[in-house]
Amino acid sequence: SVNFLWLPLQRQVNITGRVERVSKVEALKYFVSRPLASRLGAWSSPQSQVISSRQILEAKLDQMKCKFADGEVPLPDHWGGYRIVPETFEFWQGGGGRLHDRFMYRLDDTDQWAHARLAP
Repeated sequence: SVNFLWLPLQRQVNITGRVERVSKVEALKYFVSRPLASRLGAWSSPQSQVISSRQILEAKLDQMKCKFADGEVPLPDHWGGYRIVPETFEFWQGGGGRLHDRFMYRLDDTDQWAHARLAP
C-alpha cells in the first residue's frame, strides 16, 4: 500500500493493491528518458549501502563519465522499477467533531470500481 497524507489540508489518500516489477523493456524505456547525469548516477551509486564519504561517490561518477564518454549509458542489471496495481482507494477528508468524510473505491470481480461511503 501507499499513503499520501496532507495534514494541513486534513486530507489523505490510501491505495492498496499488489506490487509487480516492471519489465526490462519498460525499465529501459524509462532509463533512457532520464538525463545523462541520472543515468551515470545509477552506475555510480551502490544504493542504500553504507559509504564512508561523498568523495567515493564522486570518484565513481568520474570513472563512469570516462567509461561512458560517448554518452551511451546502458541499463544496469540491478536497475528497474515496481508499480502498484491498485485494488482499493480510500479518500479521507477531515471534518469537525471527528465526523470525517471517507470514501472507498474497490475493484470488484468484474474489474469495475464500486464505491461506498465509510463511517469515520
